[in-house]
Amino acid sequence: MDDRRAPRTTRGGEQPGAPGAVADDPHILFQNVHFWHGPTRILDGVSFQVPRGRITVVLGPSGTGKSTLLWLMLGLWTVDGGRILLDGRDTTSFTERDWKEARRNLSMVFQENALFDSLTVGENVGYAMLQSGDVAAADVERKVRETMQLVELDPDRFIDRMPDQLSGGQKRRVAIARAIAACDPEAILYDEPTTGLDPGTARRIGNLILKLRHRHGTTSVVVTHEIADALRVGDHFILLEGGKVLYEGDAAGLLASDHPGVRGFLEPFLRSIDEIAPKVGEALR
Repeated sequence: MDDRRAPRTTRGGEQPGAPGAVADDPHILFQNVHFWHGPTRILDGVSFQVPRGRITVVLGPSGTGKSTLLWLMLGLWTVDGGRILLDGRDTTSFTERDWKEARRNLSMVFQENALFDSLTVGENVGYAMLQSGDVAAADVERKVRETMQLVELDPDRFIDRMPDQLSGGQKRRVAIARAIAACDPEAILYDEPTTGLDPGTARRIGNLILKLRHRHGTTSVVVTHEIADALRVGDHFILLEGGKVLYEGDAAGLLASDHPGVRGFLEPFLRSIDEIAPKVGEALR
């Protein structure tokens, strides 16, 4: 039986996050968050929750602040107003020592993978452990091999390869393996994990995100503009536009929303389905 909760839906631009309106134990909670980049307002009073152990997908047009949310969750940028709660703790008062402790349970997969070109796959995956100097070499290799197997990269074939010897999908799996090996995170943040990948490879990356959720109960935040990929993996959806939350809730509510901004964002995707459906039917007859 699917154990997903029925998330609260938000329509018509209503801002979620009011007291009593969130899940019993949200992993991450944004409350009326404002953020400026120089003279440009990026986030304008954003409130939403990231349910623990679920896959939250953040959708929206390019330049609307999706990736900004991830940097704020990691404490790499500071809010200009409002607050972010991580495991119930208000991060606005965090010291750098507090953030260092918090990041032991958070990890991020960057949009461009951010692999070190001069290091092998194994060295990239085990980088954080190698840098700490606290883990024996044999234990690093064991962890690296276990993690590579988890992301379906055969360590015997790939551990000594260089990044330029990998396909785009393989690089993305190395990036995910590095995020896992670094700290066995309770939450993983993914910045456009399927962008630039062919449909089959994108599906494998989506399956991997689902696998981590089902096997380890990992909280995931997936920033993407790929609606089909989002619907396949997501439990909980946030739609941003113009620095505001237009929608928060489940997939059914998203697709049924009558908010003009939500409909406008979804229209090209829904139209493509309508256009292709007759052709699929003809091909199957």
